[in-house]
Amino acid sequence: MGRVMAIDYGHKRVGLAVTDPLQLIATPLTTIHSQELLVYLKAYHEREPLAALVVGMPRTLGNEPTDATSAVVGLIRRLRKEFPQVPVHEIDERFTSRMAHAAMLAGGLGKKDRRDKATVDKVAATIILQSYLESR
Repeated sequence: MGRVMAIDYGHKRVGLAVTDPLQLIATPLTTIHSQELLVYLKAYHEREPLAALVVGMPRTLGNEPTDATSAVVGLIRRLRKEFPQVPVHEIDERFTSRMAHAAMLAGGLGKKDRRDKATVDKVAATIILQSYLESR
C-alpha cells in the first residue's frame, strides 16, 4: 500500500503532508516553492510510491471560487496528466489556515513559529490530509 500525500497549494509556497504506509496517520512533510512541486513529487513517487494525491480546493465562505481556485484547477489537471496511475482527489480547504493556527497554538508553538508561513502551510496540508482520511 502506498502513501497518500496532501497538497496545500499557493502561488509562492506549497505545503505537503503525507501518511504512513498504512495510511493511518497524517504527518507534515515539507514546504517547497510552487515551481518545484512537480519535480519534487516525481522524485518522491520514485522513492515512495503514492497511492493518491489530495489537493486542497480553495473556496470562499459562500462556496464561490477564489483568486487561487483557477491555479489549483490547473494544478489538478497537470497532476492527472503527469501521474495517470495515481488518483487525485479534491477536498475543501476552507478554514484550514485558521485551524492550522489553532493547532499550532494548542501544540505550544511560540509566536515566532506560528508566524512562519511555511509551518502554517505544512500544518494546513496535514489538516487537509486528515480530513480526507476521515472522509473515506
